[in-house]
Amino acid sequence: MINNKIYLAGHAGMVGSAIHRQLVNKQYSHIITKNLDELDLSRQSDVEEFFEKEKPEIVIVAAAKVGGILANDMFRAEFIYDNLMIESNIIHSAYKNNVQKLVFLGSSCIYPKLAPQPLKEEYLLSGYLEYTNEPYAIAKIAGIKLCENYYRQYGSNFLSAMPTNLYGFNDNFNLNTSHVLPALMRKFHEAKINSQPEVMVWGSGTPKREFLFVDDLAEAIVFLLEKVNANDLYQTGITQINIGMGKDLTINELAELIAEVIGFKGKIVYDSSKPDGTPRKLLDVTRINNLGWRAKTDLKTGIQKTYQWYLEKSS
Repeated sequence: MINNKIYLAGHAGMVGSAIHRQLVNKQYSHIITKNLDELDLSRQSDVEEFFEKEKPEIVIVAAAKVGGILANDMFRAEFIYDNLMIESNIIHSAYKNNVQKLVFLGSSCIYPKLAPQPLKEEYLLSGYLEYTNEPYAIAKIAGIKLCENYYRQYGSNFLSAMPTNLYGFNDNFNLNTSHVLPALMRKFHEAKINSQPEVMVWGSGTPKREFLFVDDLAEAIVFLLEKVNANDLYQTGITQINIGMGKDLTINELAELIAEVIGFKGKIVYDSSKPDGTPRKLLDVTRINNLGWRAKTDLKTGIQKTYQWYLEKSS
């Protein structure tokens, strides 16, 4: 497999760049990447032409339009349209060009807002979604179903991986579009260097979230690529496999941990007029643990590594 031609879609993002590092570290020798100005994944004809020319043998779909609560709610049309187009074009072209294996990356937001915790793979489509990220979640569910049904109809070795909330190198620190962890990291950093007495955190601080260091996710994706096939999932009655830490904490606890790592000594205050999102979102990672993969990086260590990267990037 190391010598197979691999197309990594979305190589420039946080997730894609981590997967690229992992592939290089494991001495994969033929990795194809394309920037947006070279290949617009939302254009079907361009994607079809690329696949017909390059004939990749393995595909990893890490390309997506992503964002936090604010971005998801503000750009609802773009989040559903762009993600539907990207995944549909890649997955269909992979089938047409006899790709040997495809791994599609989704998100834990595919699960119902009020599903039992921790979230088992079987809970997909068992209830209504959280409103603010519903368009993104629906697009990702469609990607899961594309992979499943290309397998069921054509036997395509296409499988889906559902990561929990991610953070790490190359994260997005834009306060209007970022997820909670990098947003808090930037807020506390700027408050520290500007000697601000307090930091405002959105919501009540009570929702619980799980966070996975992105390099751990990259190891999990390569593990799935090398060790797990589509029929290993579908024959057990599930359509996707969870990837996470298997433990969570409140937003309040997260804020306090980030403040500690950064060295912010001021007050943390909460704006309960802002949305909390899903009350809790913890993945059940029993299946992938039983297959032989487990996350390595504890949250404090991951935040320390990410903050060091942020400081180097900002300097």
